[in-house]
Amino acid sequence: MSNSQPPAPLPAFVSQQVTEARRFFLNLNPNRKLPLAIVCGGVERMRPDYFVERTDFPYYAIELVAEGEGTLTVENKEYPLSVGSLFSYGPRTSHSIRNQATNGMRKYYLDFVGTGVVGLLKESGLLTSQHAHQPIAIHSPHHLTDLFEILLREASSEGSQASRICETITELLFLKIKQSRTQEGNDRPRSYATYERIRRHIDENFLALHTIQQIAAQTDVTPVYLSRLFKRFADFGAYQYLLRRKMNYAAGLLMNEEMLVKEVAQQMEFADAFQFSRAFKRVYGISPKNLTARTKTG
Repeated sequence: MSNSQPPAPLPAFVSQQVTEARRFFLNLNPNRKLPLAIVCGGVERMRPDYFVERTDFPYYAIELVAEGEGTLTVENKEYPLSVGSLFSYGPRTSHSIRNQATNGMRKYYLDFVGTGVVGLLKESGLLTSQHAHQPIAIHSPHHLTDLFEILLREASSEGSQASRICETITELLFLKIKQSRTQEGNDRPRSYATYERIRRHIDENFLALHTIQQIAAQTDVTPVYLSRLFKRFADFGAYQYLLRRKMNYAAGLLMNEEMLVKEVAQQMEFADAFQFSRAFKRVYGISPKNLTARTKTG
C-alpha cells in the first residue's frame, strides 16, 4: 500500500483549464508591508478553449506569452496577445484572457505583493501614470523565460533562502523587462519584424525543424540573411535558438512525463541517445541523465 499523500488542492485563483503545468507556491499569505514578496508562479499550456474572466485578483501578477496567440481584455480595453506579449493585472483589476488558436498558449506567470510593486510595474511600462494596466512587447522573450525557469528551480529548492533568492531574481526580471521592451514607431527597424516572424515560426514548428536551411526556406529568406538577423537581434544564432527550444521541450518530457532518455531522443528525432545527450548538455551544461537523477533526489 502506498503511503503517499494526495496532492493538495490548488488555490481557487489558479486556472485548471490547462493541459500541462509546472508551478510553485512560495507563500500564499505574504507580508504585504514588505517592498516585495513572491507568492507563486509557473508556466502553463492553455487548453484551446481556455477563457478566464475575473473582476478581482488577490495579488499583482505578470504573465508572458511564450507560445501561441490570444486576447487580453483589461479594464474594458482589448489587446491581442502573441509570443513576447507581457501583461499585468492586480487587485480590483477586471480582466479576461482568451486563447485564440487551435493550439493552446504557453504562458509564464508570477504573482507577488509589496509596497514597491506599483513602482516596478510603472518603471517597466506595464502600469501607466493613471494606474492603468497595459501590455507591452518584449523583443527577446527568451531572456525572460530563462529567468522564469530559474525562479521555478529556486522556488522549488525549499532552502531557507528560497524567498530572498526569488525576490532578487524578480528584481532582475523587472530590470530585464525594461531593457527588452520593444520600442514602437520609427525607432524599430523593418528587419526586426522579419526577425520576429522567423522566431515565431521556430517557436511554433521547432519539433519539425532540424536545420537552418529548413528555417530559411520556410520563411522565404536566405540562410545568410537569417544568420545576420539573429546576430543583430539575439544573443545567439538561429540554430542555437532552435536547439534551445527543442531542449526546453525535452527537459519537460524528462522531468514532467518521466520519460527515459532514449525515449525522448527517439521522439525528438535524434539519431540516438548519445547525440541527444550531447545536444542537451550543450544547452544546459548537464546531461539529461544527471538532470533526472537530481530531480528524483531533490
